[in-house]
Amino acid sequence: MRILGSRTSGFTTAALSLPVLATTLLALPAPATAAATPRPDTAVRWENCPGTGLDPRQECATLAVPLDHAEPGGARITLAISRIRTEHPEARRGTLLLIPGGPGGSSINGPSTTGKKLPQSVRDAYDIVGFDPRGVGRSTPVGCGLSHDDLALVKIRSWPAPDGGIEENTATARRLADACATHGGDALRSISTRNEARDIDRVRQALGERKLSAWGVSYGTYAGAVYAQMFPHRTDRWVMDSSGDPDPKRVARGWLANYQSGVEDAFPDFAAWAAEPGNPDRLAATPGEVRPMFLALAARLDRTPIPWPGANPEELNGNVLRQTLLDSLYSQGRFPALARLITAAGAGSQLPAANTPPDDAMQNTVAVSGATICNDVDAWPDTNPAAYERDIAKSRKRYPLTAGMPVNISLCAFWHDSPRERPVRITPDGGPSNVLMIQNRRDPSTPLVGALKMRAAFGDRARLVTVDSVGHGAYRANGNACGDEAVTDFLLTGERPARDTSC
Repeated sequence: MRILGSRTSGFTTAALSLPVLATTLLALPAPATAAATPRPDTAVRWENCPGTGLDPRQECATLAVPLDHAEPGGARITLAISRIRTEHPEARRGTLLLIPGGPGGSSINGPSTTGKKLPQSVRDAYDIVGFDPRGVGRSTPVGCGLSHDDLALVKIRSWPAPDGGIEENTATARRLADACATHGGDALRSISTRNEARDIDRVRQALGERKLSAWGVSYGTYAGAVYAQMFPHRTDRWVMDSSGDPDPKRVARGWLANYQSGVEDAFPDFAAWAAEPGNPDRLAATPGEVRPMFLALAARLDRTPIPWPGANPEELNGNVLRQTLLDSLYSQGRFPALARLITAAGAGSQLPAANTPPDDAMQNTVAVSGATICNDVDAWPDTNPAAYERDIAKSRKRYPLTAGMPVNISLCAFWHDSPRERPVRITPDGGPSNVLMIQNRRDPSTPLVGALKMRAAFGDRARLVTVDSVGHGAYRANGNACGDEAVTDFLLTGERPARDTSC
């Protein structure tokens, strides 16, 4: 889940990932023909989409929604939405909404990109719809006016100093919160997962759908879970891919903390890959040598950083290497680039070109991500550094790969606004049994331990398919036929496994 600084597969580019509690419930399955008849969408005016490289069938539109849903006749903001309609209207059964991760991610081009990963049978059965959530991209955008230096991932993610100190982190967190208060405006203050769920329901209404089906990834699973709790009988077939712990007392603070175990879960896959004979980017003779090699290099870069033109900051220090590791564990396809960086840094040779996201994109993503995690819950520790320092010391000892970052202070400690509503508690009551979760066993961002808590929260409303893979994002991401077929069958037939399943 992309929270303040991670690149995710799917929940966008180098945006802030992030990332998201039984009694038996009477199942209320949707009829096979639910939403099968297209309805007029007169509230939406579809036009050609801006941008290049898109499927020519993708259409775009904007939708006005209330700034404050409690005042539907008041000020309004816009949501950008998109779709690719089924080519076979006779096979159509409804709309499949792509709920993006982040928070701060976008699925506006998802019908052209993510949609291509879907089997043809699913694309025949559904109109594929994407959107920019409140505050993101082509929706009414928000920003905090941050400096270039403060957009560095190692600042947004709050990595402690080499000795574990957090004096600089505390100053940065306060500066970020102050900037968001100064520049964010009413739109930033309105951002929350509850309001994203309400916005999604406005999209449903505008499309003329009685019910929606959805595929939410990473933070999108939490937004999807909140929607399923707030509007349970508006959900049809609900897929949640790579879920976090929905604990309403912690929410995003808990997701951040779970990076500790997630990175440790995923690292052995990288170590095994990096020791394979014949691997042109091989780092060591055995997997057991890779971890001490990495930790020693990070410690050396703490002491003596290497210049890295084009990066932000323009040096490879220990925390930049640790952040790069975290990002790289999201997908096995990123392992070679990480290995080449480690090799170059270890040998003192020229570093690969930096892949630094543009400031404009980061401004928007950081603002939405920060607003969401801070506006959702007020249960962050106080501003006393001692509380964080104790947690950091324990984390650094037990989880050295993440060096205390997941439990460090954040801008939420100094956020200027109190949450306007309580977080949603996910429960097994009050909704149909129509949720299918899919989860990689070794996910650096949303580890299995968190997904199991989401599964427990839903009770009999959900089933969980666990895939024996590494990375963030499971459906149509790993070539695991068992997991892919379970989700595809559910989307086409509404049938879930009778019980939780491992693939």
